[in-house]
Amino acid sequence: MSYAIRLALAWAINAAALWVANGLWDGVRIHGWAAYLIGAAVLGISNTLVKPVLAVLTLPLIIVTLGFFYLVINIAMVALAEWAAPRFSIDGFWSYVGVVVVVWAVNWIGNQIEEEVGKGRRRPRMIY
Repeated sequence: MSYAIRLALAWAINAAALWVANGLWDGVRIHGWAAYLIGAAVLGISNTLVKPVLAVLTLPLIIVTLGFFYLVINIAMVALAEWAAPRFSIDGFWSYVGVVVVVWAVNWIGNQIEEEVGKGRRRPRMIY
């Protein structure tokens, strides 16, 4: 799969994850397609660029808290998307936790589907 297609697919999966979170949690309010698209783009970019840097910088804290601080980093990525997108708000700590869990689950399911679809399109390896 080309890079552009994978990027568009990741963007769509993040937008779907935000849509599911909006439907499941009362504390999440996302209004309009622009909020979904901008929120999904910011979430994807921040998870790709900012989150790994924060994870490396806070690795001792992540280890000491047995991974709990990684949840805090994920909440920060969702908060960044909320801040950047118009008409997107999340109220309450547990709503943030719920959004993080939903985004993780939808992304995991989307990646599993992508792998299954991609299996049929892979070229066989040549063994010499």
